[in-house]
Formats: sequence, structure tokens, C-alpha cells
Amino acid sequence: MALSLMVMGCSKPISMPQDVYQRNYDADVQHYLFNLSLNDDTNEIIGEAEVSVEFLKTIDTFNLDLIGKNGTYGMEIIEVLENGEKAKYTYNNDKIKISPTLDLALNNTYKIKYKGIPKRGLVIDTTKYGQRSFFGDNWPNLARHWLPSVDHPYDKASIEFRITAPEHYEVVATGIKKEERNLGNGYKLTSYSEPAVVATKVATIGVTKFAFKDLGNVGDIEVSAWVYPENSLEGFEDFQEATKILTYFIDEVGPYSYAKLANMQVKTAWGGLENAGTISYNEKLITGKREIQGLMAHEIAHQWFGNSASENSWNHVWLSEGFATYFAILYQESVDGNEKRKAELIQDRKEVIEYFQKNPSPIVDYSIKDPMKVLNRNSYQKGGWVLNMLRHRLGDEVFWKGIQVYYKTYKDANAMSSDFQRVMEQVSGQDLKEFFDQWLYEKGYPELEWSWKYNKGKLTISVKQKQKHHTFKFPVEFGIVKGGVRKIESFYVDKKSNSFMIDMNEQPDDVKIDPEVWLMFEEK
Repeated sequence: MALSLMVMGCSKPISMPQDVYQRNYDADVQHYLFNLSLNDDTNEIIGEAEVSVEFLKTIDTFNLDLIGKNGTYGMEIIEVLENGEKAKYTYNNDKIKISPTLDLALNNTYKIKYKGIPKRGLVIDTTKYGQRSFFGDNWPNLARHWLPSVDHPYDKASIEFRITAPEHYEVVATGIKKEERNLGNGYKLTSYSEPAVVATKVATIGVTKFAFKDLGNVGDIEVSAWVYPENSLEGFEDFQEATKILTYFIDEVGPYSYAKLANMQVKTAWGGLENAGTISYNEKLITGKREIQGLMAHEIAHQWFGNSASENSWNHVWLSEGFATYFAILYQESVDGNEKRKAELIQDRKEVIEYFQKNPSPIVDYSIKDPMKVLNRNSYQKGGWVLNMLRHRLGDEVFWKGIQVYYKTYKDANAMSSDFQRVMEQVSGQDLKEFFDQWLYEKGYPELEWSWKYNKGKLTISVKQKQKHHTFKFPVEFGIVKGGVRKIESFYVDKKSNSFMIDMNEQPDDVKIDPEVWLMFEEK
């Protein structure tokens, strides 16, 4: 997910909880079926959710999230059924607490009938052209405003949407279209089904007047564009590269999980939102100038990292956002070359430094309890930088093999930072504890003061770490220029002050630190 309209177990002791969400440890949602009725007269939705649950053992209660009615907004429960019979439940503090009563060896199905006006999550508004629209906007935990669900990425399930809406609208949703039929009363029913498991944060619908274009197939995956009719030519042009990006990630990372890849122009507060197989892009960014390549690569990369291989705790969301940030850079590098990678990372490094000045915190920050607050430059840009440094340490071949093994291991599942570390250690045969400890769980980065001098056939490079809170250990490269030719020398910094000596017959014309942009640091 883009931060804004800008295109953009752990090895250390842990004292803070990984996040504060109350989990159902012994109840596992297997499938959601959401029947939703939308209309043009009011913003009230009428819903009927069928939730299939597998119980791992006998339990007293389990919870579903749903924001209750409070004034104008929120949901009112009409009825809760368990396998067709009235269920035992309570509803308060935005939790439906259900007491199972039937055979726990079976997958029980719970039907929740409800209605109300969602304050968030489902954006009911007009497009920039004044057309009425309905767009799912769940990230990070806003599905609870309109969908009874386990609104946390730890519990993923297959999903269906059955949308009844005025017949003059087109409907797109998570999954592949299964049915569309007129109901004879000015409404039509449209059904979508996604067999792969997804988290509620990346489930969505889009209902408005759309223009549709089939952009082609990648294998058996349909790639499409859903844009406003008023700017359809611009939208179709902007999304043309989607098939190429999808192909790149399938080839480099692994199989795609979802039934389709739809690219949808929407009303949203975000620049882009990585909904599984049905990505949302802010309506204002559609210009026809193909200026959203980086954003598209970011959101499509999320289909692997964040959607399929999902973080198991909000505090580890860099596994989603840091990965999408760096893999967008990798795609752009494959198209535009190494200079593009360097330019993107230099900009990201500046943003990390600026953020740290006001927010001195680590990437994995256990003080954060609100999922919205993990959306920061640490999770995105610094997380991407961790992958850039890891790639340089391991080399391209080992790095890519590790990424492929990690994705294969956690495809359609959940992972923590320690899981990623373990996979990369197994593939590389290296102990990466120090690397991950300092870059994920320590705040900041090396703040370097350095100099060079030449005397009597020897070049001496001195490096001092000026930050006080921690001594980082890392390789650093220097570009030594003589007569227009640059030679790269690499050294390992492991103390507050280090000096390195190189034999040279002549004094160099210049020396530059980190010329190939592999180190997250600040030059003092």
C-alpha cells in the first residue's frame, strides 16, 4: 500500500506484546460469504454474512468484529444463527461473542444478519466525476465497519461476495466473477469467489459506472482494468504495464495466488491499496501519462508479500510494506537499470533519516499498538533498505533463492521476521542474527564521519560512528577514482572508530563512500 498520494519469533528478548488484538486461538475461520445489498436512496447497507469456522478444540466463546451502531453510523444485528438455529451470543464493544453449541468436530456455519451505515471501510461517495460509488477500503483493520469478520491478518479464509446493487452499476470484487443476473426490479446480483485464503484487510468490492478492458492473460490469470468511463482511455493506458509487472514477479518470486489481477480506479485516501487480486488506485492518479509504474509495481508486489505471505503481527508489517517497497525498486531496476535502483534508494535513505530525527524508533517497534501507526518510513523505506543490504551481503543468486524459498514456505500463510531470518540463514548457510538484530530491532543507523589521506604510497581511510546508542557492524564500500577509472574497495566496520589502509602507487583523484548505494547510513 502506498503511504499517501505519493508514489513511493525475533532473536532479541521481547518485553512488549506483538499486538493487542484479541485472537481466537482455537477457532479458525475457513470461509466467508458476504451477501450485501446496496441502493441509491440511502447509504444503509443490508448484509448477511455466512462464516464457516473450524474449531480446534471445545471452547466457550469466539469473537467476530463488527462496529456497532452509535448514532448515525455503525451496524445493527438483526439475527445470528448457528447451522440454521438461533445462536447463543452477546454483542458489545464492537465484538460479536458467540458460544458454540453444536458438534465441534464439524465446520460450523454462522449466519449474521445486519444492517447499518458504515462510517469507514466501505467508502460510499461520489467519484471525481460526480458518479455514486461504493469502494471497499479495509486496510488495516476497517473491514469491521461493514463485514462481520476476524479483522486481523493472522486468520485468513477463502471469500465470496454476492452483491445486489442497482443494475446501472458495474460490480468488481475479490475473486473471479461467478454470476451476474438481473433481478427484474431495477437491481442485479453479481457474485465473485476467491478460493485462495485472504485477510480481511485486502478484501474489497467496487461498485460504480466502470469502463472495463481486458489487458491480456499471464498464463491463466486474467489481467484487467476497471476505470471511470470519463477517463477510460487514460486509465487503460496507465494500466497497460500490469501484465509485464505480473510476469516479472511470477518469474522471479513464484506462483501467483489469486483468481485474477484487476486494476481498479477508486475513491480512496491512499495512493494505492493492494487488495488481493483487485488492486485499488486513487482516482486522481489516472492521467494516461504512465506515471504510476512504481506504484503499480509496489501494489502488485504486495500480492506475494503482505497478501499471500502475510505478517502474523502488525509490528512486523515491514514483511509487507518493506518488501513491496524494495521489490518495486527491483522491478524498476530490471526495466531501467541499476541507476534507477540507486536513485530510488538514495531518495528512500533521505526519507528514513528525516523520519528518524523526529521518531527515533526501530522497524519492529513493540510500543505500537495501533495498526495505523505502523504506516511509517521505518516499515516502508527502511524495511526496503534492509532487503537491499541483505541482497548485497548474500549476493544476487543466494538472495533470490532465499526469497523464493521464503515465499514458497509461507504462500497463503503467515510469517514473522524470525521466520524470514531463519529461511535466509538456511539458504545462505550464514548466521544472520547480528544483521537482523541491528537493522530490525535497534533504532537508527550508522552516522558516519569519514576522511581519507594519501602518504608515501598508502591510502588511509578513517571511519567513525557518531551515533551514541549503538555500535553497528557492517561492510562499507569506497569508490577510489584515478584517471577516470573507479575501483571499489570494501571494508568491514565493527568499532566506533576504524582505519583502513590500501597500497597505491599514486594519490587518487577522489574517494567516494558507498558509490553503489548498498549501505543505510547518514554522512556527518
